[in-house]
Parts: sequence; C-alpha cells; structure tokens
Amino acid sequence: MAHWHLLDTFASRRNLVRLRSFPTCLALSITLLAMTLAAPLASAADIDPMDWPNWRGPQQNSCSYETGLIEKFNPKGGKGSNVLWKSEIAAGISTPIVMHGRLYTIVRDSPGTRKDAEKVICLDAVSGELIWENIYNVFLSDVPAERVGWSNVCGDPETNQVYALGACCLLQCIDGESGKTLWERSLSEEYGMLSTYGGRTNSPVLFENLVIISGVTTGWDETARPAHRFLAFDKNKGDLVWITSTRPLPEDTTYSTPTIAVINGQQVLVTGSGDGTIHAIQPRTGKVLWQEPLSRRGINTSVTVDNEGKVYASHGEENPEGTAMGAVVRIDGEFASLDSASAEQWRTEELTVGKSSPLKVNDRIYVVEDSSRLHVLDSETGEAIGKPLKLGTAMRGSLLYADGKIYACTATGYFYVLKPSEDGVETLFKVRLPSGHDVGGSPIVSHGRIYLPTTAGLFCLGDEEVQPSMGPVEPAAAERPLGENPQLAQLQLIPAEAIVEQGSTLPLQVVAFNSLGQRLDSLPTDLTFEVTGDGGTVDSDGVFHTSGQNAHQAAVVTVRSGSISHQARLRVIPELPWAFDFSSGEVPVTWIGARYRHEARTIDGNPMMVKITTIPKGTRSQTWMGPTDLSDYTVTADVKAAAGASKLPDIGLINGRYTLDLMGESQQLQIRTWTAQLRMAKSVPLQWQADTWYTLKVQAKVENGEAIIHGKVWPRDQAEPSEWTLTATDEAPNHHGSPGLFGNATNAEIFIDNVTVARNDN
Repeated sequence: MAHWHLLDTFASRRNLVRLRSFPTCLALSITLLAMTLAAPLASAADIDPMDWPNWRGPQQNSCSYETGLIEKFNPKGGKGSNVLWKSEIAAGISTPIVMHGRLYTIVRDSPGTRKDAEKVICLDAVSGELIWENIYNVFLSDVPAERVGWSNVCGDPETNQVYALGACCLLQCIDGESGKTLWERSLSEEYGMLSTYGGRTNSPVLFENLVIISGVTTGWDETARPAHRFLAFDKNKGDLVWITSTRPLPEDTTYSTPTIAVINGQQVLVTGSGDGTIHAIQPRTGKVLWQEPLSRRGINTSVTVDNEGKVYASHGEENPEGTAMGAVVRIDGEFASLDSASAEQWRTEELTVGKSSPLKVNDRIYVVEDSSRLHVLDSETGEAIGKPLKLGTAMRGSLLYADGKIYACTATGYFYVLKPSEDGVETLFKVRLPSGHDVGGSPIVSHGRIYLPTTAGLFCLGDEEVQPSMGPVEPAAAERPLGENPQLAQLQLIPAEAIVEQGSTLPLQVVAFNSLGQRLDSLPTDLTFEVTGDGGTVDSDGVFHTSGQNAHQAAVVTVRSGSISHQARLRVIPELPWAFDFSSGEVPVTWIGARYRHEARTIDGNPMMVKITTIPKGTRSQTWMGPTDLSDYTVTADVKAAAGASKLPDIGLINGRYTLDLMGESQQLQIRTWTAQLRMAKSVPLQWQADTWYTLKVQAKVENGEAIIHGKVWPRDQAEPSEWTLTATDEAPNHHGSPGLFGNATNAEIFIDNVTVARNDN
C-alpha cells in the first residue's frame, strides 16, 4: 500500500495532531457498490440505511436488514475466498464504522517507538486503501499499551463528522473528509475522567445535536467525589450541554456504550455504569428517569431495547443478592420509574455475560458468556431454548445478526456463521483465523460486506458477484408529538460547565423543555438569573461577567422561571502567573480532582494542603489547575513526605502533559508523559527522605518540533541550584496542557505548599 509523505501538520486552538493523508485507489472491479467517497452535508432523509455509523449499527442493536451476505470465507485469501481485502494498518481491538463510503476506526500508532501513540484512521470502504490518519499522543495515563484503541468511534452522517475518545480521555470531533480535528476536549484535565483500571475506554454516541460520553470522573468542588458521569457536548462546537452523575464511589470504570431508543413515547438513553446499575436518562436534558440495580460491580455490556420498550441487559459479576455470578435480565422500560417498585420482569442468573452484549432476534435473546458459551433464551420468560453451544475459550466482541444469520467471532479467532433453529442455533460455517488474529471488537455489516477487526488486520468479507440489497425495515417506535405536551417543565443553561478567563464575558444560552425532554419552541418571558459565589455577575441578557479580581474563583449561575430552575457551574481563572499558599484554609475550589483527595491543614502555624492516605482507590491520582491550552510555563511547589512511614510516597508536578515525579521507593527523579508505556522517560538517582521540605520545579517548552522538559529538586531551606537536575526531550511533543499535581500517597501523606505557575523566563 503506497503512502504519501506527511501532507499536513496543523494546530487547532486546543490540539496539535500529526495528520497524514493518502491517495485512494479507485480502479477496482468491486466498485459496483457505488459508495460515495466524499459526502457533503446530508439531511436525515438522505442518510444511507446501509451505513453502519456506530458500533451497534443504525438501529443500535447489532441487527441489519441487508441481504445477500456471505455464509463462508477462507481467511487465507485468494480467488473465491470471499476475502475482498485485508488491512494490516487497521489491525486492532476496536469495532469500525462505515459512513459515506469510508471506514473509520481507532488503532495504535508506531508501537514500541518513541512516537508510540494512538490514531483514528480512515480507509476507503471499497478498496481498503488508507485515506488519512489523525495521530495524537497518549498522555498522563496508566493505560497499558496493548489496550490503546479500545474505544469505538461514532459517525454523524448529517455532518460527516467522526467522534473519538482516546485512551487518555481525549474526546475529538474530526472532519470525516479531511481528518482534521475540528474541536477537542481533554476530559481528564477538564473533568477528571479516569483512564486507569486496565484501560477501559467508553465510546461516544450521537443524538441530534449532541455527542454523549461517559466515564468515572473526579471533578471540582461538589463533584470532586468520584462518580460515573455522563457528559453531553454540542456536536459542532464542543460546549458542555449537560452532565449527570450516578451514585458516588463506583467499584469500577466500565465501557458500556449507551443505547438510545423511544420508550413509552419519549427518547431515552439506557446504559450501564460503574455503580452496577442500569440508568435511563433523557438524552436532550440529562434528567434521570429510572434506575434498576443489575450487579454489585460495573457493567461493561450495552443493553438492547426492543420496540415495546423492553430492556435486555447482562453482566458477569456478583448479583445484588445472593452469591451467583452473572445474569441476563429483562426490564420493562415502560413501567420503570424512580418512584415505583422494580420493573425487572425476569432474571436468568449464573450466565456470566460480562463482555458480549445481548442480541435480540424476534422472540429470542442470544447471549455469549465470557467463556464463549452461547445461550438462547426466550425473550418473554428468560427460559433456555435448546442446549448452549461452546464457541471457543473466551468472548470479547458481540454478535451480529444479518440476512437471517448470526455472525460471531471468539477472542481467539474462531469465526462462526450460525442460523436460528427450533432448538437454538445450527452452525452453517466455522473457521479458525490464523495465529495472532485475536478479536476484541465485533463484526459489522455495510453495503453487502462484513468487516471483521482482528489484532493482525481488518478483514473485508463479501461476494463481489452479489449486489447488496435491503430487506423490509421494521419501523422504530415513534416519539410523542410535541403538541401533546407543550408545557414548560425543565430549563437548561449552556454551557453547563466552563472555564472563564478573568476580565472576560461568557454568553449563556437558555433552552426550555417539556416533561418528556422535548425542546420547546419559545422561552418563558419571566426568566431571571442569579449568581452564587464571588466569581462574577449575570446581566439581564444572560451574559456572565467575571469579577475582574486576580484570583481563582467559582460561580454558580441559576436561571429561573417560576418554580423551575437550572444551574451552570463556572470556574473563573486569571492569566498567569498564579500562586497558592493555602492561607484561606481551603483546597482551591477550581482545581480538578483535588478536594476529595486533599484537605487543608495548618501545622505549626503554617497553612498547607495535604494529600491523604485514606481515600479508597484515590491515593494515586492527578490534579489539574486550569485551562488545557496553556504552554511555555514553569510549575514550582514545596513538598514533603510525612514522617514515620516505612516507605516514601511519590510526589510530582504536571506541566504540559508531562510529569516530574519525585519517586519514593525507587529514590529517583523521573520525567515522563505516559506512565504505563514510558515511550519517553528519563530518570536520575536522587536520595531524599521523609519529614523534609523540598522544592520541585518543572519547565516545559517546544522548540524545533521537540518538547524540552527540565526538572530540578532541592531542599527548601537551601538556595536554588543553577543547573537542572535532569532534562528530557520528546520528539513527539505535547504542545500544551493544564498545570497540575501528581501524587501517590499510599505509603504516606504528602504535604504541599507554595504552588506557583508562571510563564517561562525568556
């Protein structure tokens, strides 16, 4: 596959990515599919029903109405093999999507090198030729390298935009035509999203004008306690429209992708979360409609919702009651509410279906346990139909139903074509993929072709002699007309959260909704605004004005109409330089991930901040202080490890997405950006001890296409040394990032004082 040279390296306001574009081969006999390679903006009526724009397809249920699909293939290729092409470039564990004649997926870039990274790639869906790749760094994350590319992209056929969440919680909106990043949000630095626990990474979903993503986050002030939260952003601008929390302190991070369907006449987002519960949320407003406990731990599978509002969910952990592991459950979504008894209709336990999502076909539910045992259940009763079928040894991906057949592939590469039968399923075809072709994603179908992702390459399977076609499409359940319920019930204030620079203004948008979460055409005439906190004021036009003080401040803006109200939370942050001495007796309210894991203390008359040892799963964490677009600055802090501990903690500063870490047990000073992989890292031995104040200082800048990071440490009661203790360079630089703190207080408390952030000296 011939590659062009690097065509374009561009910097958006928030992000710098390495972007490569490539030629597209069109001289292929298989262009009978007549896919459009570059699509303009489309109306909803023009959307191609054969496209597969998200990982579970256009109906969000892993079902397709296409016909004429293959029943067998030879993975070795060749004439008559039904392998139309195989792309090693697209090898990975993500499930691809197909939109406007192009295939998009997430993979690892340059593995094992100093430029090891993640990327979204675009292939010609007909030929498999690479069109472009959008490369971005993995930073400030414990994600293992082999888990890079876990998330799945989703596409918006109306705008031809692609949305991707990176392994380090970088959410991007990418132009599907050019591959350029249109906007991005660093969900770790801005909202405290975690990318740990094995690298579980959620996938975004689209609904109307919103892109919705979720994860466990540790925010600021009242949201500093970890919770699995759902965040909805304006799909075109990236503004946060709403944020909704589940129960605090969840057991796990998860990767359950939400399903959006009409239940009882209203649009509902249904999903599992880290607290082990199935949540139903209005997708336009974030209002929680109902909750059903499913498991004692996090849920990784997606639910399936049928046209009657029945929700089918599964998990592979402990059940809320008893000792049985795993279950498949049916919930009556039309009956469920926050005020009623449980709407669970049946629960079939001891089925550990924790990774492969349930598939509903007619009146049957097909589920595959993590051990790869396929079960068929009656959708009305949950009773087993026939005997289970052992597919292999492990299952990660989900089933695909199309053309009357079920396609399945186990984690170790056993591919099946199955057909529903009276007593369960019958096997039409089975083949073992070559060694090294492990499967973490799921097969999809588009325009007569099945796309199968593996760790050694992505297969495109089909019969080029067969013209793709569609069977009858079952109409989806309809939302109630807005005219049936025109009364105001909810207000929305956008952005729901934002950073506002001191001395500037922020226009706020008010949106009105009825009780079903449908947007009303007009706003009430009696809107009023009020602000709590000392960050600023709001005028009668809904424009927020900062206080103008040179201080980090918080403001909560409330909009009201009668008894109906809604709030937006703003962090007001001045330009550099910053200085924090904790003399206020508080942990700074505007810092992300700080207040729950730290506390303010006064010791011997000196105020300071302390990272405590008693936070479950929170003794090793990061804290961020401000905007993500800062660059060319220096961070300094005085730090000390508590006396009396047998082992020392790790204490660090964050600058431009690089960490300077004073490491306790290993007695060294290290600069790094990706902890688990250390694609770039430099360390020097450094002896230090508890109960002694040290000053840490880190400076980062980008020169001649490389990042240069300097670090030094010295006893606080001594003069600052003129030389840096160590210097590291990064040939794949991070160009900007929020200042922050890193600490692992598992071994001992960490004392922090006199934190400063200032522009680099020229």
